[in-house]
Amino acid sequence: MALKYLTYIALLLVIVFSSQSFAYLDLSGVSSISNHSEVLNEQRQVKVYLPPNYENSNVDYPVLYVLDGQWHFINAVAVQHSLKSPLAIPEMIVVAVINQNPERRSWFGRKKEVFGQYVIKELIPYIDKNYRTQERRVLFGWEMSAFFSSYLFVNHPNTFEGIILSNGGEIDESELKTLDSKLNNDKYLYIANSDRDVYTVSYSNDLSKKLQENPISKLHWKLDKFNDETHQTTPYLALYKGLKYIFHNYSIPEFIDISEFKQRGGVPYLNKYFIERSERFGFDQTIDDKTKNHLIWLSWNQNNYPEFDSFMVQFDDVLKTKRYDSIFWQNNFALFYLKHGNTKQAEQYFSRAIEKFPESALLYNGLGKVYKQKGIIKKAKENFSAAIKVATEKNDKNLAKYMLDLASLNNS
Repeated sequence: MALKYLTYIALLLVIVFSSQSFAYLDLSGVSSISNHSEVLNEQRQVKVYLPPNYENSNVDYPVLYVLDGQWHFINAVAVQHSLKSPLAIPEMIVVAVINQNPERRSWFGRKKEVFGQYVIKELIPYIDKNYRTQERRVLFGWEMSAFFSSYLFVNHPNTFEGIILSNGGEIDESELKTLDSKLNNDKYLYIANSDRDVYTVSYSNDLSKKLQENPISKLHWKLDKFNDETHQTTPYLALYKGLKYIFHNYSIPEFIDISEFKQRGGVPYLNKYFIERSERFGFDQTIDDKTKNHLIWLSWNQNNYPEFDSFMVQFDDVLKTKRYDSIFWQNNFALFYLKHGNTKQAEQYFSRAIEKFPESALLYNGLGKVYKQKGIIKKAKENFSAAIKVATEKNDKNLAKYMLDLASLNNS
């Protein structure tokens, strides 16, 4: 299992080092802070990670609080760093609460009430005072700190927007029955465990059962089982999956195929998704251009002409962007229309593209194919000949193919 954990960390670091923005795991924004706690009557150490652009911006950031930061801090920084690059989650400040055994078990166990006061009355106010923070907070706990996290959630239900419980957690049914009236807005509870964790899995199963039997309108929750993992390895996946669950509508939606798009509700689903995303995170309410591009590409790639034609009409605004102002896309769109018998659209795309790219043999040849299919042989010959002329001047590797297209007219 140790090998499996090391493999996971290696893969995670590969993701971080090869992310879309070519970012690397910059730990220069990490500081260690030691303060005296009046509540605990001892020196407390925390580590704080600031996003790379923190010092050069005026942005307020969500905060991820990691209990057992002595073990899970680096993983938390790496996970949020990799997920924020493709915009799966927002950039976050990461706060690691350091605890060592045997005191750790006392703080999260029989002394949980006083440790809870430290978190609520001292730690969070200190972070909010000294850093640019949002009220959007996430709390992560593993094993004993997961039990503490569930205690903190029911006693301070509006302090955190999301709670991640890995390999532990317990809430009395009586507490669940009163929780709905205490919540000011939507909260997210993510529970992770493994059937191989014979020590704690029964607690996660029991909590899941209680939540099923006592639905809470403002509490969104999920239980995931990672049965290839163990007590020690589950938290690394839990943190990754938990953050994705809590920020499930931060990213833009993508689909496996057009069938999935329809199953989710089609364009009405997208409109609803982006409105809810806007209300939660402040993004624009309109369907994102990346989603429009994704659906156009998906329908084209999967040879779904009816949906392709529909998207080209509904998302015509995105067709005017720089992305599609290229020989590649103009040619492929025109050929797709031609393939499905829409010679009118094919002719329009090829003709407009030739005006922009008059030295493209590919486009002349495509327009020649349109006229051939329409039976206008004279214009087909003119455009095939134009393709051959341009290809000859540019030493185009496709010259022989263009000559064959012209010859096919002469032989017909």
